[in-house]
Amino acid sequence: MSQGPLMPKATAVWLVENTSLSFDQIADFCKLHPLEVKGIADGEVAAGIKGLDPVTTGQLTREEIEKAQADPNHHLRLAESRVKLPEQKRVKKGPRYTPVSRRHDRPNAILWLVRNHPELKDAQIMRLVGTTKTTIQQVRERTHWNSASLSPMDPVTLGLCSQIDLDFEVQRAAKDRPHVEAQDHGGTLMPAEVSTAPERVDPFADMSRPKPAQEESIDVNSVFAKLKQLKRDDEDEE
Repeated sequence: MSQGPLMPKATAVWLVENTSLSFDQIADFCKLHPLEVKGIADGEVAAGIKGLDPVTTGQLTREEIEKAQADPNHHLRLAESRVKLPEQKRVKKGPRYTPVSRRHDRPNAILWLVRNHPELKDAQIMRLVGTTKTTIQQVRERTHWNSASLSPMDPVTLGLCSQIDLDFEVQRAAKDRPHVEAQDHGGTLMPAEVSTAPERVDPFADMSRPKPAQEESIDVNSVFAKLKQLKRDDEDEE
């Protein structure tokens, strides 16, 4: 697909008003739909847009317009630009720029990252805060010139990086860490929630009247024998 003209709707407005080109030819040149060009001619589309002369801007020649007006099947061709722009080279992305007003907060942000995310590498901290490896080492070893006054502060709160960038670097560092299997340390005490929980009553338990304990069978002969013995003892005492 060839490149269209600059400001295609404004160019289409000028071509509709100043040429006898067909809607299909204008739509093909301006990369628009023919019905959209018809709407421009009817005043329903691009009512407030001022027409742009493609001849004056060097995008089309008079000869090309006359040739297209004579032949309805001719496709307009965009004129080659006489000015050649140099090809832009990709510049390697450097360290993050930190505003001057925020640069004194970088050691505090480094201290926060070192304490809360020790898995982060120096290169990741450099990308987040925009600092140097020497500064990171000084903050870690407490040899920074302002170590006594440093206090850990979230770099997102300080405006040094976004929460998305911080989460991305933390997740990336977590993937690089070796997986440590959990070791079995033996039995542990029961949680307080379990040990102090009230005893649950089974709703389907047998709620009928409890059965009385079965009495031991009584030997009648032995009872009467004991009574006779007691009676004899009483008589002897008298």
